[in-house]
Parts: sequence; structure tokens; C-alpha cells
Amino acid sequence: QYNRVWIPDSEEVWKSAEIAKDYRVGDKVLQLLLEDGTELDYSVDPECLPPLRNPDILVGENDLTALSYLHEPAVLHNLRIRFAESKLIYTYSGIILVAMNPYKQLPIYGDPIIHAYSGQNMGDMDPHIFAVAEEAYKQMARNNKNQSIIVSGESGAGKTVSARYAMRYFATVSKSGSNAHVEDKVLASNPITEAVGNAKTTRNDNSSRFGKYTEISFDERNQIIGANMRTYLLEKSRVVFQSENERNYHIFYQLCASAQQSEFKHLKLGSAEEFNYTRMGGSTVLEGVNDRANMIETQKTFTLLGFKEDFQMDVFKVLAAILHLGNVQIAAVGNERSVISEDDGHLEVFCELLGLDSGRVAQWLCNRKIVTTSETVVKPMTRPQAVNARDALAKKIYAHLFDFIVERINQALQFSGKQHTFIGVLDIYGFETFDVNSFEQFCINYANEKLQQQFNLHVFKLEQEEYMKEDIPWTLIDFYDNQPVIDLIEAKMGILELLDEECLLPHGTDENWLQKLYNNFVNKNSLFEKPRMSNTSFIIQHFADKVEYKCEGFLEKNRDTVYDMLVEILRASKFHLCANFFQENPVPSSPFGSAITVKSAKPVIKPNNKHFRSTVGSLLYCFWACLFDSKRIVQQLRACGVLETIRISAQSYPSRWTYIEFYSRYGILMTKQELSFSDKKEVCKVVLHRLIQDSNQYQFGKTKIFFRAGQVAYLEKLRLDKLRQGCIVIQKHVRGWLQRKKFLRERRAALIIQQYFRGQQTVRKAVTATALKEAWAAIVIQKYCRAYLVRNLYQLIRVATITIQAYTRGFLARRRYQKMLKEHKAMILQKYARAWLARRRFQNIRRFVLNIQLTYRVQRLQKKLEDQNKENHGLVEKLTSLAALRAGDVEKIQKLESELDRAAAHRQNYEEKGMRYRASVEEKLAKLQKHNSELEIQKEQIQLKLQEKTEELKEKMDNLTKQLFDDVQKEEQQRVLLEKSFELKTQDYEKQIRSLKEEIKALKDEKMQLQCQLEEERVTSDGLKGEVARLSKQAKTISEFEKEIELLQTQKIDVEKHVQSQKREMREKMSEITRQLLESYDIEDVRSRLSLEDLEHLNEDGELWFAYEGLKKATRVLENHFQSQKDCYEKEIEALNFKVVHLSQEINHLQKLFREENDINESIRHEVTRLTSENMMIPDFKQQISELEKQKRDLEIRLNEQTETMKGKLEELSNQLNHNREEEGTQRKTVEAQNEIHTKEKEKLMDKIQEIQEASEHLRKQFETENEVKSSFQQEASRLTMEKRDLEEELDMKERVIKKLQDQVKTLTKTIEKEKWTSPPIIIDLKPRGVVVNMIPGLPAHILFMCVRYADSLNDADMLKSLMNSTISGIKQVVKEHLEDFEMLSFWLSNTCHFLNCLKQYSGEEEFMKHNSPHQNKNCLNNFDLSEYRQILSDVAIRIYHQFIIVMENNIQPIIVPGMLEYESLQGISGLKPTGFRKRSSSIDDTDAYTVASVLQQLSYFYSTMCQNGLDPEIVRQAVKQLFFLIGAVTLNSLFLRKDMCSCRKGMQIRCNISYLEEWLKDKNLQNNLAKETLEPLSQAAWLLQVKKTTDSDAKEIYERCTSLSAVQIIKILNSYTPIDDFEKRVTPSFVRKVQALLASREDSSHLMLDTKYLFQVTFPFTPSPHALEMIQIPSSFKLGFLNRL
Repeated sequence: QYNRVWIPDSEEVWKSAEIAKDYRVGDKVLQLLLEDGTELDYSVDPECLPPLRNPDILVGENDLTALSYLHEPAVLHNLRIRFAESKLIYTYSGIILVAMNPYKQLPIYGDPIIHAYSGQNMGDMDPHIFAVAEEAYKQMARNNKNQSIIVSGESGAGKTVSARYAMRYFATVSKSGSNAHVEDKVLASNPITEAVGNAKTTRNDNSSRFGKYTEISFDERNQIIGANMRTYLLEKSRVVFQSENERNYHIFYQLCASAQQSEFKHLKLGSAEEFNYTRMGGSTVLEGVNDRANMIETQKTFTLLGFKEDFQMDVFKVLAAILHLGNVQIAAVGNERSVISEDDGHLEVFCELLGLDSGRVAQWLCNRKIVTTSETVVKPMTRPQAVNARDALAKKIYAHLFDFIVERINQALQFSGKQHTFIGVLDIYGFETFDVNSFEQFCINYANEKLQQQFNLHVFKLEQEEYMKEDIPWTLIDFYDNQPVIDLIEAKMGILELLDEECLLPHGTDENWLQKLYNNFVNKNSLFEKPRMSNTSFIIQHFADKVEYKCEGFLEKNRDTVYDMLVEILRASKFHLCANFFQENPVPSSPFGSAITVKSAKPVIKPNNKHFRSTVGSLLYCFWACLFDSKRIVQQLRACGVLETIRISAQSYPSRWTYIEFYSRYGILMTKQELSFSDKKEVCKVVLHRLIQDSNQYQFGKTKIFFRAGQVAYLEKLRLDKLRQGCIVIQKHVRGWLQRKKFLRERRAALIIQQYFRGQQTVRKAVTATALKEAWAAIVIQKYCRAYLVRNLYQLIRVATITIQAYTRGFLARRRYQKMLKEHKAMILQKYARAWLARRRFQNIRRFVLNIQLTYRVQRLQKKLEDQNKENHGLVEKLTSLAALRAGDVEKIQKLESELDRAAAHRQNYEEKGMRYRASVEEKLAKLQKHNSELEIQKEQIQLKLQEKTEELKEKMDNLTKQLFDDVQKEEQQRVLLEKSFELKTQDYEKQIRSLKEEIKALKDEKMQLQCQLEEERVTSDGLKGEVARLSKQAKTISEFEKEIELLQTQKIDVEKHVQSQKREMREKMSEITRQLLESYDIEDVRSRLSLEDLEHLNEDGELWFAYEGLKKATRVLENHFQSQKDCYEKEIEALNFKVVHLSQEINHLQKLFREENDINESIRHEVTRLTSENMMIPDFKQQISELEKQKRDLEIRLNEQTETMKGKLEELSNQLNHNREEEGTQRKTVEAQNEIHTKEKEKLMDKIQEIQEASEHLRKQFETENEVKSSFQQEASRLTMEKRDLEEELDMKERVIKKLQDQVKTLTKTIEKEKWTSPPIIIDLKPRGVVVNMIPGLPAHILFMCVRYADSLNDADMLKSLMNSTISGIKQVVKEHLEDFEMLSFWLSNTCHFLNCLKQYSGEEEFMKHNSPHQNKNCLNNFDLSEYRQILSDVAIRIYHQFIIVMENNIQPIIVPGMLEYESLQGISGLKPTGFRKRSSSIDDTDAYTVASVLQQLSYFYSTMCQNGLDPEIVRQAVKQLFFLIGAVTLNSLFLRKDMCSCRKGMQIRCNISYLEEWLKDKNLQNNLAKETLEPLSQAAWLLQVKKTTDSDAKEIYERCTSLSAVQIIKILNSYTPIDDFEKRVTPSFVRKVQALLASREDSSHLMLDTKYLFQVTFPFTPSPHALEMIQIPSSFKLGFLNRL
């Protein structure tokens, strides 16, 4: 009772019912209750009971083999639930993927879906074509084995689209790095093959009428390198015949639709209605299809594959010729003959297009030639025979054209490299059965028989592998073997052999062939039957169903007879493509005398078993379903062999659960004793032995438990019964508790009512007036008596309390007074003791500081002296070389003087000419001005006269005015002429003046060039002298080094002896002092009086001597003793100071020579300071001296190498000087030609020569004074302790002198520095880990900017350009070399941004200078505008940021789904439903067990690295926001594609994991960076899984709350919602429709998946640097020794 079963139904095939009464063995009637509430008495056979229905928890499974009961109604119901309610079109059946064609576009094939399935194991995600493709790709990449995917199904099932999606998946996930676009070419082959091989049928507007096997080739890196295509079973009969409402191949209609275009007019085509081959089906136009646009798309794909327009036009010619051939009219002449009209226009066009003779074609279309042994006979054909010959020719031409196009596509997809592996995609017809089945259906069903046999073996092998892997005993499974059917068709004397034999007979007919079949197979082969009511058909029992075939047309379709004469005509065609189609091929001779050559136009394709056996990997069966038609679905399930595969699985152990899944699911069935065991595997075994008595119903593997069919359902029933019993017990106790609680409440209320009622009765009976008065009197007496007693007690307590308080307060006050007194005295003692100790400490520190200052100043002085000596030697040598060159320069100057004299004379002549010209021009101007003034005076006089005589001459006014007007015009013309002539003359004079000025300017420029040449020669000579002096000085210092080291060794020995004696004396004296001090002090008494704080701060304040009277005597003794000790110590320290000064001088001298050995310098300096701090005790220097000797030898070797290199440089400089002198000689010749112009420059040059001589004499005097200063400094070194101030003044003066000398040799080092900028090692060699520790953020960026500022200060554009270009190229190079190094990318992103901010901060622009200090504003750039470089740096930073984000995403993406979706943070609340899904045996779960802690750990690593590298906080926030968006998008996308994750408990787990991320944001103080908002879609999805989903108010709440999810996403989650337990309810379709109606008003995206590749726009904020440039120190680890601070 209560179990549910399936019973057959005529409409729905199977109907569900519930057993209303227990069934007993032997009952013939089963009482059932249908789902609509009606009762039914169902007759049953005891040997064949109705199949049981699976529990609700197993309904809607991703894999049909996971069902407990595996049978046809269970499979049908599971598919109905998934397709109709959950809107899921894909379902697994073991390794088969069943696809339901919804006949509409679904948003589940975009690139985000591809990326979501990439890298996932088959079974981890919802069933999908991409999961099958990923499994094949993974197996190929992991095992280096070839794979194949078979896509099968009936017409309209979506095979072609599914195969196209599989190939698009491979093209997307295996993108090659080349520019050949191989993937695009592979995908572009589909539109071409669809145009020439697809047509409209009654079931499908784009049905593939051929089988296609595409072999996609991969290289060793698993990237596509090419493809190859093989075709099978082309339906050639469609070219000449189409059924009603069907069309021919698409390419014909595309060609007809484009017939009016100019490029196709020569084909002489018209509309599709004009041709027999395209109008036969009566449907030439498809709704929603534009054939002309499709023609353009076909041409584009031809071009993409590299097919030129000539090739395309040749193809179109052949297609047009086929259409014209179909319109050739054949007329009957009597009953035995036929003829074609000579003026048939279509025949002429056919022959014209293919280059044929129309007369011969017309003749041999209506006749045939029969060759016998004795003669050749031409036999005319009847009209039907001629029509068949014409149609056979058209089919033959089209078949050749189709094969030719496929061959050219394969050539376009060829590859040069070696094929490593491949994946094949086979798109072929499924099993077909129609009302009338002919030769085409026979061939298709035969091919499917071969495929089904191979696939059954493959499934059988996978089952065997799974058992062997789990160590399960293997038993032979009986499965259907269709080898007898295949033998019936292809064996010797089988159907195909008899068909070929009949085709070879001259008079063979379909009836004769059928009679042979009847004779050979009827009643002899159980798979072959003869229909009862027909003599023209035969029946074959296929693996799917019985199929009745009509024999009519079998022979003709198998022959496709094309006679020899037509073939010879076409072979002789002038059209090369047509001629190539019909090249000679060897044909076997016929066994008969009459040689009618028959060429089979449709050979039967026998699949290569070995090929499929080695390559088959996954199978995709496509079914079609618009509305869920149960009859049609069952028919296809049977036809495609899905049920046979399920039957194989059902015969073994179909349900397979891991031990953990079984333990967590059925733990409720275990006893306490069983649960106490630690080994869960043993617990599962014990439980199963107890629950299922028959041990044959299950097997224990290594990791899984295998169940036979029905056992999981039985366990589910036990579990449900246990839960039901538990619920009853809980309900019993809860209801009992509620009833008892109600009873006690009522009982308590009744008692209270009784109490008050009885009291009221008693009062009414006992109360009288006398009793009331007595009672009142007693109460008053009691009141006063009690008040008196209480008052007495209060008075007593009050007096006692006051007495106690008085004594207590006095005691506390006295104790507080004593404590204050003691503390006051202790403070006085502490004050004087601390003062004495502080004074002593101050004196020691003062002596120590003075000694250190003295040592340091001596070192600096010695260093400056050495530098001065070196520079003096260099200057002396420079002066000698200058004196040598002075003579040559004097000669040059004398020659230049003569040239200047001549130039000056020439210039003077030009100036005199100019003066004369100017004077003449001025005279002419004066004359003209005078003449003009006279004319103006005359004009004024005439006007006055006219005005005076106007009154007198009014009558003669007209005549006189005319005369006067004429006179005035004449005068005006003369005046205008004079003015024009004057202007022309002035312009001529101005031109002459300009030319003179230009000549003067040219003379000045030549003069400046000569001065520059002289200065350059002087600079180069100075540089050469400095180099020579430096080399000679370095050679001399080697011997000095040796002497100084020997002297240092002898002094070291003396110092060691003296130090040992001093140590012994100091120890004795210190022990005596401490002994006396301890005797004078009572240590224990002092320690007890001083607290711990007093002991710690004893050295801070107070004086002890004058405060404490009890220790006066001891202090006097100590003062005398310490005074004497102090004097002795000061004498000893002075002696030691002298020794230390002498030793430090020697050490500093060595430090100058060994600059590169910084560690040795630091160790020596630390030793000296330690000596002074430990009462000037000098340590042992033996080891250091030996190291110094080694370093000295190394330095000698380096000096020798440097001298050799400098000699080479001197030779190069000398050669360069000679070259410069030769150039000067050539220049001197040109200068001599212009000597007359430069006479006046002689005096200036003489003055410069005198200045040079004075400078050289001044330098000599300087060298002499510097030598004297050197000797005076050496004398003063012994008296440094007494003359500190004088020494500092001398040191400052010396530094100024050294700076002046250094400025004179900068010209040579400047070129070397420029060379060093070209490849800054600060960028190439820098390691982030060594920089981020204990250094300011962006230190390399600040150093680079200081170099930029230096170039700006020099106003050197070349240096600045070289520096900026090398910096940018260096950053790009480092980033390119470390594209996957997160720390390096973070480090250089930070430094690039810091460098960009420095360029803005110090650019001098007001908007960037607001936060600068006044000192920082002084460091702004003055000479160059670097705004262009800022833009380039900004672009570089953006590229680094994008790569930086990509690296972070690649590192964290594998962790997101396991950590955020699969990991269960809330223990005890499992969000997964164990279904026993059988993953592919090859799908190894190689992922690590990541948790949400792994996600947080990775985020913390990213955050800490970014902070350590000094990345701007705003950029850090943007990066974290991008990461959180990725986490939310990837998790949500995976949730959309995993139906098993859509449950209430999983929503709780996701919400918990999101809270961990929010806590992380809060901990890092990043809660305000909008990162939390990026998780809002995921949060709303988690809420949607948890919320109630039943009523209208629930639907409205979902509509209002889920604003971040699109309508498509909300509906997807509701349809995918899967209850984990039986007590949860599924989301009803009516509720989904309610929500969908509310969401209809939204205008949001129609995409299901979130774009995980989306990048938020990045902005780099301007953050000024707070660090002062002058305070930045360059660490020695940077190896930037060539940089010097100015």
C-alpha cells in the first residue's frame, strides 16, 4: 500500500497510480488510485507486475542511470520533469547525452557558458553539449588519445546545431596563438556544407541530407592546427525529386534569388518557380529566411576559406547547369522512342555553361549504345527511360560537385605541422522509419545498426572497467547483439550482395530482386519477414523496431545509371571543372555479354569498425520536442538505443553511491552501536547486511557501494518510514505536552476560583460589628507598640555606627599620614640619588661624544686631504700639457688674428657703403617732404582765394566751378603720382638696409662659431690632461699603500699589547671601586626601600649627596676616591684617544682606497665606537688586518686593470684629438677665405689669451698653496684634540676648494653618465623583495625622478629623452618578462604610479602643487614639459594593471567554486543531495579540497603584497572590487549550471560564505569600496533559494527583492530548485508563471550568465609624495654607484 506504479496508457504511453490496497501473491486485480482521484481495478499478471515508480527525491535527476528503477516509464517521466517543468533540454544517460530540441533560442551557448564548463569534470555541472565536448577534449589532452563524438537523431532533432556547438567549443577553448585563424576557418566550413548539403523537409527547415565526420586536428599544445571532413550518404535523389512541402538544397534557391545581380546574369537563371528541380515540392520560399542574404553569407565563407571568385563562379556555373538540365523537355515519339527539340533553350544554356556539344547531348540523352562481341547497337530509349537518364546525370554531376567542394574545404583546412591528436565529430542520421520507407531509409538504418553495435560494446567495456577499478566480481551481462541483422544485410548472399547482383543483370527488376529475398530469407531468418498484405515490400527487425521497406526504386537508386556516351561527352567538356569530374577510372568487366556500363551513384557506405572503435569517446543523441509528445519521445528512445544502453546498466549495478554519501544519507537507519564505530566504511557494510538480507543485491567496492535496480528505492522507503515513525513519536510527545499544559492551566484556574469563592463564604458567615471593633483596636495598639520598639532599636544602632566610624576614620587618617611621610622622605632620597647618577652618566656620554666627533672629523680631514692631493697632481699634469699645447694655440690665434683683420676691413667697407646709402636716402626723403609741403601750402592758398571770391562771383559760379574742378583733379593726379614714386623709392632703400643688416648678422654668427670652436678645443685638451694626471697618480699610490699597510701592522701589535695591559689595570681598579662602594652601602636596606620603578629610573633625576645625612661620611670618601680615579682615567683616555686617532687615520685612509668594500668600513667604524663606549678598550684587529691585506691585493689587481683600460682610452682620445686637428685644418682653410671680415675680433681674442695665461698662472699658484696647506694639515693632525674649532673651519674651506676643482673635470664624466642612462639597472635588475622591506614606498620611482630633475637642471634635452625612453622601455621589458609574476607586476604598477605622480607633483602646474611644501616647490622642473611622457606612462600603467588583474583572476578562479559553492561552512547542514551519479571513469577529480578559508587566504595574500609594494590605497580598493566581482560572477554562473546546488540548504551555506567575505572587507577597512555591492546578485540568489515560494505574496516579494538579478536568472533558479529531502516542496510551474508575469515589465539583459571577463574602469588618483627628495637615501644594494647626490 502507498507505493506508486506505472500502468500503460493509450495517450500518454504511461500513467502513474498509487496502490490503494496491499497486493498479495496470486491476486489477479490490483486496486489503484489514479492521480486525478479516480479508483481503478487493474488486471495484472502475477509474472509481469506493473513497474514501480522512483521516489520523488530521484525525480528530475541529471543522469537517467542514477534512477533506482531503470525502465521506460521512469526514463520518460524523468525527461518530462526536466523538460516541461525545469526547462532543461539536456539529460545524461550514462555516457550518452540526450538533447531535447525546444525549437527556440536559449541563452545557454554563449562564451561565458563555454568558459564555465572549461576544465570541469563531466557530472560536476548540469548536462550540456559543452560538458561532452570538454570531456572529449580533456581525455585527448590528458591521455593523448584520439576522441570522437557521435551526434545522431532523426530529422529535426538538432544534430547539425549540436555538432556546430561542439566544434565552436573546441575552437574557443583551444585558441591558437598564430594569426592563421584556423578556428575561424573550421567554423566557416559549416555554412558552405549546409548550403550544398542541407534542405527543407517536412520536419526541419534546415535538415542535413548527408552524414558528416569532421576530424579536428590538434598539436602537442592541444591547439587547433587544422581539420578534415568526410561525408557519408548524400541524398542525391533530392536533386531531382522533392516530396510535398519540401525543398531542394539551399544553394539552388540562393542562386535563383541572386539571379538578377550583374555577376550572375550570364547564368541565365530566373526565380525558383521556373525550374522543375526547385518547384517540385511546392514550397520555394521559407518563412523568415532571406535566400539572397544567405547567398552573400555563403560567398563570404568561400572567401574566408581562401576560395577565389573564379572558383566560386565555376561552382555556380555547375549548379546553374543542373537547374537548366532539369528543364530540358523530352518528348515521346511513339512508345519506343523519345526526342529533344533542337531549339530547346535550356539545353543550349546547359551546354554553353559546361562547354558541351548540344547536338550530341540531345542525341545521347534519348539513346544508348549497346556493345556486344560482334557489333555495336544504338538503341533508342522511351521517354521515362530518357528522363531517368537525365536525372541520373544531374545527380551524378551534383555528387561530383559536392565531393569536389568538400575536397577543396579539406585543402583549405590543411596544416603544415604534424598532427598530434584529433577529435572527430560525426553528424549522421538517426534511425528512421516512415509510412513509406525506401532505399534511403535502408542505407541510414544499416549505418545505425553498425553504430549501435559499436556503442553497445563501448558501454559494455566501460561497465567492465568500472567494476575492475572497484574490485567488483565481474559477471557476464547479457545484452542485445545486433550482429545477426548486420549479417542479414552485408554477409555473403545477403541483401546488399543480392541487390548488386540484380543491378548487373540487363533486365533486372525490383520484383525479381524481392523474389530472391523471399526465397532466401522467408522462414529461414527470423529477422526477415514478408508482409501479409503486400508482395512489393519486406520487413527487417532492426534493433529499434520493425521497418517495412518498399522495393520500388531500389535498383534504380542503387544504379543511378549514367551511360558511357554521356560520360564521354562530359569528359570532353571545354569547362575544366566538368571535365575533371569525369576522368577515366578502371571499371571491372561485366560477367555478361552485353556491356551496359553501370556506375553506382549511391554506394552503400560501410563504416570502418576499427576507426570508430579507436576513436569513439562520447555519444550525443538529439531528440526533438516542441510540446512534450510522449509517444514520439518513446519511439525515439527506442530507435536511438538509449533504452538498450539503460538496460545494460540495469542488468548490473546501476546505482552507485560513495561510502560518505551513503553514511550521510542513511545514517538515520543506523543504530547507536553502529554509529559508535570509527570506520564509516565498516558501518555501511554492517548496516547493509542488516537492512538487505540478499547480499546479491549490492556489492562493496573500494570507494563506492554498488546497488542493483530497486534497492535505492527500497532504502528510501525504509528511510521515509523511519522518518515517518519519528515524526509520529515527536507529534505524540508534543501533543501530550500541549494537552498537559492546558490541563494544568485549567486546574490552576479552577483552584483559584474555588479559593476566592470559599473565602467569600467564610467572611460572610463569621464577620460581626463587635468583632470588627475589637480587631480595629488591636491593630492600633500593635501599630504604636511596634513603632516604639523599632525607634529604640534604631537609636542604638545609630550610636554604635557613629562610634565605629570615628575610630575607623582616625585609624585610616593616621595610616595615610604615615604613608605620605615615608613617600616624601623616599622622594627626597630618590631625587638626590638620581641627580648624582644622571650627572655621572652625562659626563661619560659627553666624553664619549667628544671622542666620536673628534674621530669623525679627523677621518673627514684625512679623506679631504687625500682627495686634494689627487686633484693637485692632476692639475699639475694638466698645466704641463696646457703649456705644451699653448704654443700651437698661439700660432692658431695669430693666424686667426690675420683672418680677423681682413674680416674687419671688409666689414668696415660694408659699413661705410651703408652709411653712404643711408645719407643719400635721407636727402631724397627730405626733398620729397619739402616738395609735398609746398604743394600743400599752395592748395591752402587756392582754397582761401576761392572762399573770398565766392560772394562776388555767384553769377559765374557754374563756369568757374567746372574750371576749378578740373584744375583740382589735375593737381590731385600729380600729387598721387609723386606719392607713389616716393613710396617706391623708400621701399628700395629699406630693402638695401635689410640686406646690410643680414650681412652684419652673418658676420656675427661666424664670429660666434669661431669662439665656440676655440672653447671646445680648450675643453677637450683639459679633459685629456685630467685623465693623464689621474692615471699617473693611481700608479704612484700603489707603493704608498704597501708602506702604509706595513706601518699599520706594526702599530697594531703595539696597540694590542697596550690594550691588554690597560684592560688588566681597568679591571683591578673597577673591582676595588665596586668593593669600596658595596662596603659603604647597605644594599639590602636600599633595595627594600626603593620600589621596582625607582630602580628602573634611577638614572633620571635627583642628587643624593646633600639629602641623606646618614651617608655624608661615605660620600666624602667616595668623592675623593672617584676624583683621583677620574684624573687617572682622563689621562689614560687622552693617551688612548691619541692612539685611536692615529689608528682611525690609517683606517680611513684605507677606506678611501677601498670604497667598494662597504661592509669592511662599517665593521671598522663599529669597532671604533665600541672601543670608546667600553672605556676606550681597543679590541683585537688581527683578523681585520688580514682581510684588509687581501682587499689590498685585490685592489692592486683592479688598479692594474684600470690603468690598462685608461691607456686604451688615452689612445682613443689622442686619435680623436688628431682627427679634430685635421678637421680644424680644413676649417682653417675656409676661415682664411674670410679673413678680411674679422679684423675687429683680434683685440678680443688677445684679451682671452691673456685671461687663459692668467688662469694657468693662478692654477700654478693654487697648486703651490695647496701643497703648503697639505703639510700644514699634517702637522695640525697631532693637535686635533685641542684645536677642534680651527680644524672645522679649515675643513669647510678645504671642501670649497675641492668643489671648485671637481667642477673643472665634470666635462669628461658627463659623457660617461649619459651612457649609463641608456640601460638603468634600477629597472632591469631590481628585485621587489629586497626593496619593500624597511624602505619608503616607490623608492625606485623617486630615484628615477631625481635623475629626471638632474637632466632638467642641466637643460640637457638629449639626456632627458634618453632617460625617459629607457625608463619606459625598461618597465615594459620587465613586465613582459614577468607576465605571470604577481609580486613583480604589483611592484612595478606601484612604482609606475609613483613615478607618474612625481612627474605631476613637480611639473610646476598649479593643480598639482596645492599640497606641496615650499621646499618641494623649489624642486619643480624648470626647462621641460613632460605631459606627453605622462600620458605614455599612464597607458603603461593601465596595461600593467590589466595584466595584474588577469594574474590575480587566474590564481583565484580555481578556488572560487570549491570554496564558495561546494564548501559547507555550516556543519551539520548538508546542501548536497547524494544521487549516486556515475561520473565517467576517466573523469578524475584532480581538484584540491579548497574551502572558503582558501579564498580568504588568497585574498589576504593579494592584499598584503599590494600594501607591501606601496600600491595606492585607491588602486587596491579597485583591485579588490574587481576580485569580488569575479568571485560573485563565477559562483553565480556555476550555480546557474548546477541544478543539484539549487536548494534551501545550499542557499544558507552560500550566505554564510558571503558573510566571511564581508568580515574580511571589514577587517581590511575596505567596506566602503563598493566591493560588497558586487556580491549583491549572489546574495539575492542565496536569498531566493531560502525564501518561501508558494503564494502570490511570495512572488511579489521575489519581484521586489531580487533587483540585481535579471528575469532570465530568476526563472532559471526557480526552475532549477531541487529539494534535498522529501519534506521540501518543488516550485510549481504555476508559481514560476506568476513570477514570470511580474518580471515581464522589466527591461534587463536576456543573458543568463554574468560576464566574468568584464573589467571595471580603472582610475589612477593623484597622490602627492610626502617625502623630501633631498632626504632620500640610495641603498648600496641597488648598485647605483655611478649616481652622485648634488
